Amino acid sequence: MESYFVGVDVGTGSVRAALVTRNGRLLRMSSEETRTWSPNVGYFEQSTDDIWRAVCRVVKDVTKNVASSAVKGIGFDATCSLAVVDVDGNPLSISPTAGNNEQNVILWLDHRAFDEAEFINSLKHPVLNYVGGKISLEMETPKLLWLKKNLKEQCWNKAGYFFDLPDFLTWRATGSDSRSLCSLVCKWTYEAHPSGNRGWNEDYFRKIGLLDLMEQNWKKIGSVVKEPGSPCGNGLSEQAAGELGLQCGTPVGTSIIDAHAGGLGMIGCTAGSVCQNFQTRLSLICGTSTCHMAVHKDALFVEGVWGPYYSAMVPGYWLSEGGQSATGKLIDHLIDSHPATAQLKAKTGKNMHIQQYLNDLLESMAKKQGIDSVSTLTSDIHVWPDFHGNRSPLADPSLLGMICGLTLVADEENLALIYLATIQALAYGTLHIIDVLCSAGHSNIQSLLVCGGLSRNPLFVQTQADVANLSILCPRESESVLVGAAILGACAAGAFPDVQTAIKAMGGDADIVHPRDEEHRYHQKKYKVFLKMVEHQREYRAIMSQK
Repeated sequence: MESYFVGVDVGTGSVRAALVTRNGRLLRMSSEETRTWSPNVGYFEQSTDDIWRAVCRVVKDVTKNVASSAVKGIGFDATCSLAVVDVDGNPLSISPTAGNNEQNVILWLDHRAFDEAEFINSLKHPVLNYVGGKISLEMETPKLLWLKKNLKEQCWNKAGYFFDLPDFLTWRATGSDSRSLCSLVCKWTYEAHPSGNRGWNEDYFRKIGLLDLMEQNWKKIGSVVKEPGSPCGNGLSEQAAGELGLQCGTPVGTSIIDAHAGGLGMIGCTAGSVCQNFQTRLSLICGTSTCHMAVHKDALFVEGVWGPYYSAMVPGYWLSEGGQSATGKLIDHLIDSHPATAQLKAKTGKNMHIQQYLNDLLESMAKKQGIDSVSTLTSDIHVWPDFHGNRSPLADPSLLGMICGLTLVADEENLALIYLATIQALAYGTLHIIDVLCSAGHSNIQSLLVCGGLSRNPLFVQTQADVANLSILCPRESESVLVGAAILGACAAGAFPDVQTAIKAMGGDADIVHPRDEEHRYHQKKYKVFLKMVEHQREYRAIMSQK
């Protein structure tokens, strides 16, 4: 009988599942949208009940007509959002809309904890050295502090567990409250160094005002911590197995953050003679936001880049995690808010994705103007893409988006130019991250690996290659996040002796996109403008803050 593994990915707006073979091939995939509430500006909330219902539907869908005994393991990944349940395990509201317990998840992109993050950073505690020197308001301790300060009676005093969403899923599936090393190290300031400290830093929690979490051996935030892919509890509980349509006791892999699952799923891919050394590869996991993952055998401290995190993605390697807070979401926003979009969508209908239409339109515009490369259409239009703050390498959530070169024209050609300039700006953001990684010791980056929604846009991929002047590997099994989640289930089931073996066995083949010399020279000039834009934004703020 063939053996299968199920990978479950809980993203920002949907839940996906895939049935995956032992060599990493996806046989079936299913998706279900989830609901997000936004009660105030910058607040984004979700529901674990809604998410779990979606998980059950997609898992049942991909395993339909497959013998449950053939499913040997299941793995979960999810966004690094904060989920809260009460002492009985029921959802507990984290929302200012009091009483609505369904809204019990603070989504990763929620920015309510700005002041709390600023306070934590002002303390300059040594634990922050392992998050790039500054805690992000996307991480969990600022959000926990916000809950204690603002919803003490409604939430804080009634909470039984605070989970990172990936850990909530394994708890819901198995009943085990063990936590993932990935989630805790990357988002909760848990210390897990190969030689030295391992555990919660009592001094840090005392100084930020959360020492009450130490009660019962840190039970509310995790006292048992496991590496991703290690067996979680005794496998699927009887209740969860019934809800998912699988066998009770099916092995469940300790979870991982969604972006890290993407890195896990593609870092072992092969493409011709391209170097397979993990340290030579920078993984881009592209979705609503983009994460930039680099691993190294040594602990490299990179200002403005999260980490280094030991064994958070690949066992035995330190992970440096850069990122951009809004990428796919930014492109969608600029398209959807343009005056020409409604008419353009009416023209294309469901027959063509709007980004494909714009790609074709840009080719037509270049041809009409006698220009050899689409890239050079944007010589007069420049974008700074931090419409939702800068995650890396500036680590400044207060930064804003900028567009230079606007005219009174509002037709579809103008939309195409703004779209192209935005794609280029996102690539310059990648180069900005690469520059700081290289200066800190990640000096042997030879290729970029790309997965996620934007990896299916050839203009985006080619632009990343041209700007960075590096070859890009695009896994042929494009759903690397789901492959990564399935790897966790395979490891928990004992299908491979270790995670690194599973990575290489399930990583698959990749296609290569090479950089182009002429386009790279053009982008070198635009990159200088890109860096000037953030200088100017800060100069404008300084002027306006003068009394």
